[in-house]
Amino acid sequence: MGLELLLPLMIVVLIVLMVLQSTRQRRAMKDMREMQASLTAGDRVLTTSGLRATIVSVGDETVELEIAEGVHTQWDRRVIREKIDAGTTPGADTGTGAADSL
Repeated sequence: MGLELLLPLMIVVLIVLMVLQSTRQRRAMKDMREMQASLTAGDRVLTTSGLRATIVSVGDETVELEIAEGVHTQWDRRVIREKIDAGTTPGADTGTGAADSL
């Protein structure tokens, strides 16, 4: 196998890696949009800035969050990073990730 085959092989490998990364990123964005679309009042959430709050009301583009008892603030829906389940730690690995898809 000569050096003349090395460059085309490297290009093919790079293209394959780029396609795989693009597919993973699209899937992650789709999952994020679905989660943000499914938000309802009463859900505990974590924002991109690390704020933990409870959703009071949901609008088309915004959500109203209760950050302390009686303290309500309005946020853009896109800042919600994840829903917090009562029994799990936010940001903990849920068992689905890049390693599982390989």
